[in-house]
Amino acid sequence: MAKNLPLDRHRWRHFQASIRDTAILLREFRGPLFWFSFAVIGGGFLYHYLSQQVGEPVYSLAESIYIVLIATFLQPANREFPHHIFLQAFHFLMPLVGLIALAQGLADFGSLFFNRKSRNKEWEMAVASTMQDHIILVGLGHLGYRVALKLHEMGEIVTVIEFKADADAVAAVKQMGVPVIHDDATRPSILEAANVKKARAIIMASQNDAMNLQIALKARKLNPQIQVVIRIFDDDFAHELQEQFGFIALSATEMAAPVFAAAAAGADVTNPISVEGQLLSLARLTISPKAPFADKTIGYIEDNYHLNIVLHRRNGNSEMHPTDSARIQPGDVIAILGGPEQLNRVLHENGQ
Repeated sequence: MAKNLPLDRHRWRHFQASIRDTAILLREFRGPLFWFSFAVIGGGFLYHYLSQQVGEPVYSLAESIYIVLIATFLQPANREFPHHIFLQAFHFLMPLVGLIALAQGLADFGSLFFNRKSRNKEWEMAVASTMQDHIILVGLGHLGYRVALKLHEMGEIVTVIEFKADADAVAAVKQMGVPVIHDDATRPSILEAANVKKARAIIMASQNDAMNLQIALKARKLNPQIQVVIRIFDDDFAHELQEQFGFIALSATEMAAPVFAAAAAGADVTNPISVEGQLLSLARLTISPKAPFADKTIGYIEDNYHLNIVLHRRNGNSEMHPTDSARIQPGDVIAILGGPEQLNRVLHENGQ
């Protein structure tokens, strides 16, 4: 049951993305649809008026609109062909109106709906602008691509901004339904196009520390509540950023991708340290009532998730190195030490 949670969340996110994608398509298609509807309804009114004037009346306005509509698609009406030339003209002109007002729009709609690769930057920005409570990922290099995969596995809504991305990486990320905006994230307009004001978190994963900091400060200015996760190579600089700005500054080691993803998703995770070649991080989490390990013992969690619980807090009382028999309850806070994959798993199943 627990293992299916990330998959269920991913499916729900994918369904939401499909709905959002279709809504944007319909919005883009509203122009041709409006003019087609105007031509059919307006033509119906005109047909009804002319039929009264030339002595070939139809039963109602609704029937007139119906006659014009089926004429647009070259279908025969359930009545005799009109005798007057004005009414006959409708049966020859309306198919042309349909082709002009609707056919091109339908062709564009089909191309965009079935071939996402044909969509341009403006389209990607339009998709991103509809997102809320999402995560913005800046940089699609090796680390950024791994972070994107982890966030996708977690079922998170993601938007990517990358100026010089690898074509294969972009194609792979787009295949997951993630919009990729090809532009410079240091420009506030691009951050706004990614809907930074409604984003939950932003990850700077490029290899340029100065650019990462510049983007982070601009994102925080546009959205003071946004969670900022920033890749910084200088450990001292990273510490200063955490103290002065409240950023989550993490190292850029290859295996840190799950930690970057977990931090952006809202988990309180420290920068990983290497112990005999193994990366370990410390994470703090509040036990969710829906977590599969709620009401389980400390020993159960450590054995099944292959990590160590170093602190257990309940009602303001903290216990360092709790015993294996201690039982945790929803609302308790625990601090866990483990590798990125282990932390990622327990955080996912806790609903973070």
